[in-house]
Amino acid sequence: MVSAYGAALCDAGVAASILMPAYPAALQRVLGATRVARLFGLPGGDGVIIRARMPDTGLSVLLLQMDHLYAREGIYQDRHGRDYVDNLVRFASLAAAAARIARGVRGIRRPDIVHAHDWHAGLTPLYMKLGGVQARSVFTIHNLAFQGNYPLAAGAWIGVPPALLAPALSDERSIEFYDSLSLIKAGIVHAERVTTVSERYAKEILTPRFGHRMEGVLNAEEHKLCGVTNGIDMQSWDPSTDPLITSHYSADNVAGKYACKRALQQAFGLAREPFVPLVAIGSRLTEQKLAEVVAEAIPAMLARHERLQFAILGQGDARIEARMLELAARWPGRVGTCIGYDETLAHMLHAGADMLLHASRFEPCGLTQLYAMRFGTIPVASRVGGLADTISDYALELGKSGAATGFLFEGETVEDVAGGVARAVEAFRNPSLWRVLQRNAMTRDSGWAAAVKRYVELYCELTDARPVAPRQQPATLPAIVARRGSAGPASADSSQAAAQ
Repeated sequence: MVSAYGAALCDAGVAASILMPAYPAALQRVLGATRVARLFGLPGGDGVIIRARMPDTGLSVLLLQMDHLYAREGIYQDRHGRDYVDNLVRFASLAAAAARIARGVRGIRRPDIVHAHDWHAGLTPLYMKLGGVQARSVFTIHNLAFQGNYPLAAGAWIGVPPALLAPALSDERSIEFYDSLSLIKAGIVHAERVTTVSERYAKEILTPRFGHRMEGVLNAEEHKLCGVTNGIDMQSWDPSTDPLITSHYSADNVAGKYACKRALQQAFGLAREPFVPLVAIGSRLTEQKLAEVVAEAIPAMLARHERLQFAILGQGDARIEARMLELAARWPGRVGTCIGYDETLAHMLHAGADMLLHASRFEPCGLTQLYAMRFGTIPVASRVGGLADTISDYALELGKSGAATGFLFEGETVEDVAGGVARAVEAFRNPSLWRVLQRNAMTRDSGWAAAVKRYVELYCELTDARPVAPRQQPATLPAIVARRGSAGPASADSSQAAAQ
């Protein structure tokens, strides 16, 4: 999200760049890497700042090189799925580097706005205040379920004053959270503005159901909270030009989608039947994604709809992975499962399927449904968060299509999931109706323009700047540094941050 957003900011006239760790994959992929500064005394030691450009967009990126912290096989966890014991120091070092740059480092332009992303960057606004930084701060919550909570005793190691580790009742600026120090709370409490990645999610997280025990903190800071729905790179996800799919097609001519469907069926070992409804599942196989419920619902759906097929691509909980593999073995030709993630298969999945099943207990925004709609694959999704914000539901019983782009269902049971798919299968049997849904979905504007406009307005409110026409970069517009954990500079789902 952040890499695409940073490029869109530049197109809107903001001098933006990304700050992220110098992970080995990032160093290998960036262009024109040059050492520009050395930072001393970060929580994890000394670091080097490398300036480079993103390989796909040319966006400016600053890489914090601290090999003893970031030169590892995994980002957050080792090969056995265990969190690195020094994750707090790793991300505190990144936040401290951002604050140091915001205060002023020779050879690096000093920003007016620091936009920090997710718990990994949560300490940034706090460090900025402690360092007397004049730049303003924005903090974006991408998923409140992941908070970066660590033992209070560790606060001294990362330079947090004892007063800010006291129980919250004694100091409203405290980052103490249920006897832990919380990085995401630090971002919420100390940033000047807090955003989430969809409008509905910004309201949901104020409630106990979606607040993950943070709803009290968020309600106290509601005056600075808003939701801005993510966009996607419309060019990277374009069926008329995508180099990773079998055949190109468009909203005006979807003939090529049939060839993509055959290729998907072959890749997942499914019977190559052109007119059967083919459902894609492409997500993390976790409880958040209702994956255990979906696995339970698949046999019932296969029994109910004689020719229904499923193509499953994902990874996550080992038990759920095993269950998905069992389903493929039990229903050969009708269920295909690939454990893991592959970029080409992901594009094939969206291009070749008829429907995308996107169940979720909560969904801050979700990008998968946006990719699917771009490819004329109709989403069947839970009515939560960004899914409800981005999918226009088709009320089958009313016989209306309007601007509908998919199907939303309430609840978290097997019957709820199966019922949502049943509605979609019924509509699929009407080719003219299905074609209307596909056109609506494919022509929906899921790009970054609306989100960037809202963020630029927010930045200008904080800096008394004024927005200007795209591609201009006057001194009145804010410069930004933002950050979050990432595998590499072009990562779609886990970039490190936007803008300087």
